[in-house]
Order: sequence, then structure tokens, then C-alpha cells
Amino acid sequence: MSFNSKKQLSEFLSEDIGKGDITSSLLPKKNITARIISRESAIVAGTKYAQEIFKLKGCNAIIVKKDGSKVKPNDTILRISGDAGKILTCERTALNLLTRMSGIATQTEYLVRKIKNKKTKLYATRKTAPGLRYFDKEAVEIGGGKKHRLRLDEMVMIKDNHIAVADSLLSLIKSAKRKYKKFEVEVENTSDAVLAAKEGATIIMLDNFSPEQIKKTIQVLKNLKLRDSVLLEASGGIDSKNIARYGKIGVDIISVGSITNSVKGIDMSLEV
Repeated sequence: MSFNSKKQLSEFLSEDIGKGDITSSLLPKKNITARIISRESAIVAGTKYAQEIFKLKGCNAIIVKKDGSKVKPNDTILRISGDAGKILTCERTALNLLTRMSGIATQTEYLVRKIKNKKTKLYATRKTAPGLRYFDKEAVEIGGGKKHRLRLDEMVMIKDNHIAVADSLLSLIKSAKRKYKKFEVEVENTSDAVLAAKEGATIIMLDNFSPEQIKKTIQVLKNLKLRDSVLLEASGGIDSKNIARYGKIGVDIISVGSITNSVKGIDMSLEV
């Protein structure tokens, strides 16, 4: 299934409008100009989608601050012109997406800066709101992170509940190897990490490991000459307070669900 952003944005707008914007219908027919401003410092993300939302109703929107730009309070992000009623009809949908994506990009950029080892990359997870995954993941990328997989059909990822249902971790790995060249395995201890590495896992997710446990696991893999054959991912309980510690221990990937599942939107407004 290919992603059609224009169709998705149209659905977002229709969801908000319902049978019609009855308040804006009370306004006189006139053209106005407006601007979207930020009320706080941020990394901007989602401008092209906000622009498209206004275009869907025949309004003209010019991007002033491109995605990835740093903005300060009162900086103009977009300028909009057109029918007053149509601009106000689009206002909230455009702002909702723009503020959310900018919040994700801002938090991502903040966490990326805390990872001093540039070989270690910050990844998003699938902890996104239904309908917003494509936009959430793009915002992560704008902020300097990586998307990981967008959908379940992109790569095998063997997790704890898969193992609980199957006969064993080994049987699942063997099934994955028969059908796919790349696959990821989530493990909860060093011995399972060794098993996954020996069996040819592409990525091993060290789930809820402390930095000390990860260091031990890396050393064991090095002793067995398995470290260089696999990517190691740290995940679980990682936030702004401890990400710097995880960034120093030699993992390839740090995945953080909070950048998408509990994002704080950036304060922005449309000013006529």
C-alpha cells in the first residue's frame, strides 16, 4: 500500500469540518491575509502538509520557514491568503499537524544532540497514533533521527509475545531465516543475544537492558567474534535523562517511543 498524503490530509480536514463550518459561514465574503507563528523556540516540521491543507480549500500558502529550520517566538512559519472563511476552516487542522510534527522534530533534535557518539543513531518506534504514523516518522527524520520500519510488512521483528506463542526463540529464528535475508530479534538477556547473533540476526534489540548489562553483552559478543556481524539496538526506558549514558556504550541504535507516543506539541497560532 503506497501512502497518499493528499488523500490523508483531505480526510483529516473532512473529519474536522463534518457537514460544514457553520461558524465561518457567518462571515462576510472577503479575502484576508494571515500568518502562522511560533510562540516558542522549536524545530519546524510539517510545513508542506500545512500548506497542502490550505490549498485543498483554494487558499494560497507560502512557506517562510522550511522543515528543519530553527524558529524563535513570533517567527512567521507560513503566510496564507484567500477567502476568510476557508482559511479559518483549515486553521485547526493545519495547526494540529504542524504543532505535533514540530514537537516531534524538536524533541528528536534535542535527544540526538545528547548522543555524543555519532555512530549511534536515534530511531523512532511504531508507538504512533493511528493515521499519523507517516507524519510522525517523517518528523523524526526532520529532527535528525531515523524512521525504523513504518509497517509490519517491512521487516521481521521477533518480540517477546511472538516467542511466548511459538515453541522457542530458536524455532522462530530458523523460520525467519528460511524466508527472509534480514530480521530483528528482541532479547531480554545476554544468552539470547548470543543465540540470535550465532543464528544470523541482522539486528538484536536489547530490551530494557541497563547500560552495564549492555556493556557486558557487547563484551561477550566481542569475545565470541560476533559483535561485528550484527547491529545492536538499545530500547526500553530511555529518555532525556539517561540517553547520554546509552549513547556512550557502543550500541548502533537507540530507539525511543516517547518522541512519538507522548509528544508535546509546539505552541503555534494563526494570526489574521
